[in-house]
Amino acid sequence: MNSAEKQLAILLEFGKVINKTRSLNDVLESMANFARDILQADRCSIFVYNKEKEELWSKVAHEVHPIHISTQKGVAGYSALSKETQIVVDAYNDYRFNPDVDKATGYLTHTILAVPLLDNQENTIGVFQALNKKEGFFTNVDAELLLLISNYAASAIENAILYDKLRDTQTKIINKLASVAEFKDQETSKHTKRVGLYSALLAEEMDLNHDDIYKIELAAPMHDVGKIGITDTILLKPDRLSKEEFEIVKTHTQIGYDLLFDNENEYLKAAALIALEHHEKWDGTGYPLGKKGEEISIFGRIVAIADVFDALISVRTYKTAWSFEEAYEFLKKNRGTHFDPTLIDLFSENIERIRAIYFELKD
Repeated sequence: MNSAEKQLAILLEFGKVINKTRSLNDVLESMANFARDILQADRCSIFVYNKEKEELWSKVAHEVHPIHISTQKGVAGYSALSKETQIVVDAYNDYRFNPDVDKATGYLTHTILAVPLLDNQENTIGVFQALNKKEGFFTNVDAELLLLISNYAASAIENAILYDKLRDTQTKIINKLASVAEFKDQETSKHTKRVGLYSALLAEEMDLNHDDIYKIELAAPMHDVGKIGITDTILLKPDRLSKEEFEIVKTHTQIGYDLLFDNENEYLKAAALIALEHHEKWDGTGYPLGKKGEEISIFGRIVAIADVFDALISVRTYKTAWSFEEAYEFLKKNRGTHFDPTLIDLFSENIERIRAIYFELKD
């Protein structure tokens, strides 16, 4: 395979990776790795442009910690403000070069190639910089290749930024929904936060993928949102509920599901499923559907453990708080009946991490 064919193969492979990527971090890391290979550079950095602060900060940087640099000096700064490619063949004899970063990192820069990253409106959103070509110096051909990679990924980068902003907005809205249930049931945000963190920990130990771990941490605090449909006279009753009253309370699972379910939103779909299933039991004696074993989703099985445990160690109008150890013993006692035995084993294996979450966010 000649050099041109190799470069084409790298670009095609790069395209496959980018097209499957939503996370901004993954997009930028893929860009840096492919650029380093195709340009035969020693290292690459991708800077994100903060116009308000007039600075660039390294979102991805090979072999160095994140750095912040002013756009008013340095080769990357020139590229960001001019929106033009910059090529440096002898850094320490070039007026554009800023040696401060070398001094801070202990790196010795010789050659530089920097291209601006532009959005669809030709606004600078960052700078792509390659350092120290392994043989010779960067050429116009290298610049064209780097621009090709940058242009090819520009829409993906812009979409990833929008996706991250949308996810942040969704997170805020979902957290507000969780706070509604807290206010209604006189629970605390610390309780729902702990449930989310316990759930994420167990999801991680079950080797769920990153997206599912994030979903359950975000959605688990909404498990009781359906309680907004239960009258206060029942929900806040300080005495033991009658059989009829308990049947009414049980409907909060279906109410929560109906409130949250949205077929076009993965986070709300997860939250709806958790709301519906968090009172199901491994042996099939739970509610509302009497699901058994793995008929219950992994999200429902995880949150069932997290919710019961934290409810036991929390003060309620009808009970005092159990100790950490008493609640833990209850989980172990109900392993294989109320709770998924595999998840209880994972809970036990990580009991010190659970304890750390509890004491860090203790009421």
